[in-house]
Amino acid sequence: MGSFSYSPSKWIPYRSKEVIERVRKIKREDISKHNNHDYKIRVVRDDEIEFIWVTDMFYRIKKASDEGRKLVLILPNPAHCYKKVAHLINKFRVGCKNLYTFNMDEYADEDGNIAPETFPQGFMRAVKNYFYYSIDKELRPPENHIIGFTNENLKNYGKMIEDLGGADACYSGPGWTGHLAFIEPDAPEFEGSLEEWKKMGPRIVTLSPFTIAQNSLHGSFGMSGDLAMVPPRAATIGPKEVINAKYRMDIHNLTVNNTRVSWQRFITRLCLHGEVTPLVPTSILQTLKTDVYVSETIAQDIEPDWGKGY
Repeated sequence: MGSFSYSPSKWIPYRSKEVIERVRKIKREDISKHNNHDYKIRVVRDDEIEFIWVTDMFYRIKKASDEGRKLVLILPNPAHCYKKVAHLINKFRVGCKNLYTFNMDEYADEDGNIAPETFPQGFMRAVKNYFYYSIDKELRPPENHIIGFTNENLKNYGKMIEDLGGADACYSGPGWTGHLAFIEPDAPEFEGSLEEWKKMGPRIVTLSPFTIAQNSLHGSFGMSGDLAMVPPRAATIGPKEVINAKYRMDIHNLTVNNTRVSWQRFITRLCLHGEVTPLVPTSILQTLKTDVYVSETIAQDIEPDWGKGY
């Protein structure tokens, strides 16, 4: 019987067959092992991940409030999660006047115009609706402390974070391409050597076709593979803002509507144990002090299930 060997499609950003085959074989019991002891990988139950994230955010907000100091957070868009943080803030009457949040990304059109807060699928709209407006009025920070990308602030977005002393925490989770925020591996706007790339800040980026496919499955876009509904570009922070954050938490727990099916199971292994390269943006966290939480479902071994079809 003849063998059949092939290279990854030219559309796939990271294409080293040797590395891909190695990480694909990583077993559940080995996924948390890493040479960088400051890069702590923990496998936890699926139902624990959101609790860990929510309590970490609340702890930092409460501690900063008690100490009377400002807190600067870089946030992704797990919208419903933020409502739980707001509930804890209200329950324990935590004043948030010194809290500043920066969205790590936002959608843009083909000409680079950033989506306004009125865009239903926008990230600023989500953060305002699920987090800011869920906090009791007397506890909320000033509304201008809840910051997202706009056409007007794009050029100064990184400096705005720096002027506040840098981010105290940056929360993230890899996309299908291994992107961090919308730092895409195949975007022309992020081309450069690893050292050049690490110094890059916020900009408008062309979204990967894989990211568009991933986001077309989100509830906000109808969960129906409507590729045309997902905007073609986005504004995003750069590697510089992630690297300069004082604390990083990286979450790996995405499945298709709470099933065992997940596009994230492989890219998690490539991010955690593959080459550190701009072609897998989240891989940069391997070189940094980072808390990584992987759900049991994502940590499962990668193997065929011949009983499943499409």
